[in-house]
Amino acid sequence: MSGNIRLLSDTLAAARAEDRAALVAYLPAGFPTVEGGIEAVKAVLDGGADVVEVGLPHSDPVLDGPVIQTADDVALRGGVRIADVMRTVREAYEATGKPVLVMTYWNPVDRYGVERFTAELAEAGGAGCILPDLPVQESGLWREHAEKHGLATVFVVAPSSRDERLATITAAGSGFVYAASLMGVTGTRESVGGQAADLVRRTRATTDLPVCVGLGVSDAAQAAEVASFADGVIVGSAFVKRLLDAEDQAAGIAAVRELAGELARGVRRTP
Repeated sequence: MSGNIRLLSDTLAAARAEDRAALVAYLPAGFPTVEGGIEAVKAVLDGGADVVEVGLPHSDPVLDGPVIQTADDVALRGGVRIADVMRTVREAYEATGKPVLVMTYWNPVDRYGVERFTAELAEAGGAGCILPDLPVQESGLWREHAEKHGLATVFVVAPSSRDERLATITAAGSGFVYAASLMGVTGTRESVGGQAADLVRRTRATTDLPVCVGLGVSDAAQAAEVASFADGVIVGSAFVKRLLDAEDQAAGIAAVRELAGELARGVRRTP
């Protein structure tokens, strides 16, 4: 099976054709357990997310705030492995037919082997990978193997990125561009507006790829705000917090399904 970059592109194009932003959800693999994590990923897709990012838990997640760090710690203490991440991708994709990406820091991929990682991700039905700490100038080997296996390579841009840097990053990427709405780590915010809108505008000037905004969105009103200027709205910490706060696994899965529905309604209207 080749990768699902075309499915990802078609999904984002279909949302645009409906005059709305796509809803992209993030959940870490192995949290609260491997099986529970798989059910949670399926739930957000069934609840209304168009795309899901499956996080590969890491011991030093530099982009992630305390909520996702807590979930990663639970997953790592539970013994989650890359094989469990691939299983999560496979089962979520086979159950829903929707695009599933992996979000990971570079070190685990480098240690596992780029060829092995890309081959297994494609075989599992994955659509691609988001690599927040891989510099574009050092990404040649990854991109070679990702392209061979039909996988998107999604890079992260930030408000601090200068225009020429944005052009370099977007020229190397595929699938979509992940625009970090503000400087800092993941987590819910009171507002996600000004800097993000400007970053989307500057990024679009360099590429035809969809630009999806993440870091800070937690409710339908914020999703609607971001949907008014971005091609996709990425939500992670708010989903993870629902799982963390739930009294048991079943309640957590119901809660993330409900939140996905609320956010899906949010991206279908403007504030």
